[in-house]
Amino acid sequence: MHDDEPSLNIPSLLTLAVVSFFVLRWFFNRDDSPSAGGRPRGRGNAVDPAQVDQISQMFPQLSTREIMWDLQRNGGSVAATTERILAGRGLETPPPSFQPQVAMPSANGPARQSTSVAASTSKADGQDLISRYGLSAKLTSESAEAASATPSKSSWAQNKEERQRLLQKRRDEMILAARRKMMQKEQGKAK
Repeated sequence: MHDDEPSLNIPSLLTLAVVSFFVLRWFFNRDDSPSAGGRPRGRGNAVDPAQVDQISQMFPQLSTREIMWDLQRNGGSVAATTERILAGRGLETPPPSFQPQVAMPSANGPARQSTSVAASTSKADGQDLISRYGLSAKLTSESAEAASATPSKSSWAQNKEERQRLLQKRRDEMILAARRKMMQKEQGKAK
């Protein structure tokens, strides 16, 4: 008679082995696959030095190690790192085991660096913030008013042009206030 118990045969064992192989391969290699944005994610990926440089120029108070750690964690998204900083959450301190891997700059990398060095050299050759932003007229009118100016109301406008105008006005006020403080310090030292 025929047994009612199922038996394991060679084709079913081979099928089970092949399926198990692909499942395990997928499970262990899924961190190495590229994410939806086309950028690699996971551990051991190099960080683009141009991205690190871009963020460090916007936020000079941050260390490059923290920036690299955050860029590596979020898949190289400069926007996500910038948003995290601007939201006030700050960047996490990288663990001691984090050894940043910097991608080698491309062929146009050294040319870009030499132009940025030349630009910074030309800025350092006698051009201050007052002359760069054309604030000399405001400086003379500010000296007449002295420091009695009240701080402007900080509100966020809905219109892009209005926001730009407010930010430029705020920048100008900050530069002029710093200039006034510097002049007061110099007068205090002279006395």
